[in-house]
Amino acid sequence: MNEVFLCRPLRSAVGRFGGALASVRPDDLAARLFEAVLAQHPQLDPAAIDDVILGCANQAGEDNRSVARMAALLAGLPTSVPGSTINRLCGSSMDAIGTAARAIRAGEAELILTGGVESMSRAPYVIGKAGSPYARNQQMEDTTIGWRFVNPLMEKRYGVDSMPETAENVAEQFRISREDQDRYAYRSQQLTEAAQVAGRLGEGIVPIEIPRRKQAPLIFDRDEHPRPETTLEALAKLPTPFRENGSVTAGNASGVNDGAAAMLVASEAALTRFGSNPSRAFTAWPPPG
Repeated sequence: MNEVFLCRPLRSAVGRFGGALASVRPDDLAARLFEAVLAQHPQLDPAAIDDVILGCANQAGEDNRSVARMAALLAGLPTSVPGSTINRLCGSSMDAIGTAARAIRAGEAELILTGGVESMSRAPYVIGKAGSPYARNQQMEDTTIGWRFVNPLMEKRYGVDSMPETAENVAEQFRISREDQDRYAYRSQQLTEAAQVAGRLGEGIVPIEIPRRKQAPLIFDRDEHPRPETTLEALAKLPTPFRENGSVTAGNASGVNDGAAAMLVASEAALTRFGSNPSRAFTAWPPPG
């Protein structure tokens, strides 16, 4: 089996919901990352890329119709390079990398452009079609997060809890207190700030140029979701909107963000041909589950 190498991954800075990246389409954002990856390897002929595999959990708006293919074309890749989009919800981008690695290890490909993109800020509202002539009971769904157009049988058999509701279930099952969650969140904010100050979180960030009216473009190159100014006292005062007397809050739950990342996954033969120095060898990947 072929050895697999990961080649210098790049990412955008992470934008908070409704923040700096809210005006940037996800296909444009992913295309910018693809361009940056190709710019790292000027000796590489883009036509030599066997496939483009991109993870995307939403795919309800501008990221529909295979955002991998759209971003590849927008980035100037030849039309001969195919593209596919993977949806494993929160694990979509990781699965895209794993899928690329398995293809190269099996000898089905030698060079794959992979990564992921999400724009929660631009996730649309959607309305289903009428179930009968002249019906007026169509329901509007918000695609930003959670389920939509729920199958009643699915809800009956398994439930359709959102991620924060599931976090409440986990906290209850494993007796994780609100105080422990807040302390963990606070420590995470402190570590993030330290990494930003030291410059570690800036490594590999591709600046995104965002047009603005009557002023110079905004150069977005710093994660804006972290809130290092928070305190344990402030976290303790936040409400628990997902369950009455619950423990999950906006301060200790994962955020809703915008961003993208990309890299080349290559065989040893491909590395030799285009002369890249890989970041690391790909050693193992859990099977899909």
